[in-house]
Amino acid sequence: MAADTAPVVTQTHFDGYPVRRGKVRDVYDLGDEILLVATDRISAYDVVLPTPIPGKGAMLTHISRFWFDFFSSSVAHHLIEVIDASAPAGLEGNLRELRGRTMRCRKTEVVPIECVVRGYLAGSGWADYQRTGAVCGISLPTGMKQCERLAEPIFTPATKAEQGHDETVSFEEAGRAVGEACMSLLRDKSIELYVRAAEYALSRGLVIADTKFEWGRCGDEYLLIDEVLTPDSSRFWPLDDYAAGRDQDSFDKQYVRNYLTTLVRAGQWDKTPPGPELPEEIVANTAAKYREALDRLTA
Repeated sequence: MAADTAPVVTQTHFDGYPVRRGKVRDVYDLGDEILLVATDRISAYDVVLPTPIPGKGAMLTHISRFWFDFFSSSVAHHLIEVIDASAPAGLEGNLRELRGRTMRCRKTEVVPIECVVRGYLAGSGWADYQRTGAVCGISLPTGMKQCERLAEPIFTPATKAEQGHDETVSFEEAGRAVGEACMSLLRDKSIELYVRAAEYALSRGLVIADTKFEWGRCGDEYLLIDEVLTPDSSRFWPLDDYAAGRDQDSFDKQYVRNYLTTLVRAGQWDKTPPGPELPEEIVANTAAKYREALDRLTA
């Protein structure tokens, strides 16, 4: 579908299908399958903003499909197809709304742990390191710089929160929640996928500083699910401008957070709903950053 005819989608409504709405995705239960509809909503500080980013949902879906294909030889995943030429039975009239932004997926029992892998000392990890000399209880060498590459990627699991912040937990706590064998398997597989993706991204001029994977169980098999290595679930930096010791330019929604931070500092917003409208310039530049990440990865 041509970009100029694609609708901006902030929320979908399909009668007769149970739906669960996340910050970005509307998830429909089709029985043995689910539909993941990536809308053009954007959130920051756990608040869904009133201004959409046109094309964002389709770009996120395109990136996830790329990575599911990239990893298909080494890990099972839940993606059946991205809706393009035809819609599932009963939703044919909604094809224009679904096209390009919707993944038809196998249903799984979701593992209630975010599998976060960090390859660089950034974000909350940097803040944690400054306070404690460790990240999520994992000790690191003294004297490290902001955004410095770690000697080896580290695994910092978190609980999945329906509302508000995910809470970082220790590996042992995660193991008690879902089983030590499960957590060990998902830790090792998550680190393996991150390393492969990070090496590939470097060849495309991108640094993947960190990311989160989600997994689901189907029988005795664990499947990679949800979105994968997108700007919403990862921290992407341009390799040609990377330098440890400072904040990095970013292809993720940090650009929006930076704008909102100016409002917070000016006392114009307190990080609670409703969020502020985004200026046209911020919307356009954010869409351009998502587009560049997509193009660099998949061109």
